[in-house]
Amino acid sequence: MRSPLDRLRHALSFEIIGLLLIVPLGAFAFGMPMHDIGVVGVASATLAALWNMVYNYIFDHIMQRLFATTEKAMPSRVVHAVLFELGLLIVLMPFIAWYLGISLVQALAMDISFALFYMVYALGFNWAYDLVFPLPEWADKQPE
Repeated sequence: MRSPLDRLRHALSFEIIGLLLIVPLGAFAFGMPMHDIGVVGVASATLAALWNMVYNYIFDHIMQRLFATTEKAMPSRVVHAVLFELGLLIVLMPFIAWYLGISLVQALAMDISFALFYMVYALGFNWAYDLVFPLPEWADKQPE
């Protein structure tokens, strides 16, 4: 399993790269100032980074218990990304509505858009991260 330091590197690099992508894209897509999307992005990234470390720890323990490995095939990667984003969606929607002064329906649409972006991003990022920083337990297995 990944060490706490590795989990921290993973979470921080995920959020920094994600912010560099989502702030300008979100400002353009929603016609809002980059500053406002930036504040929402930083607050979301902070909550997401904390959730990321907790969620990945729990997910890895469940995988280890069920499958005796933390190596993820494509189906488990998809489940991982979807469940992670659903958890964030529930927490972030009220904050987005409050900060941007928009309705909960508008915040839901915005949050779903961000979640869809991050699901695709998370899938690619986590796959790349596992390739760049593989665990020793995966050494004897063939890549998928």
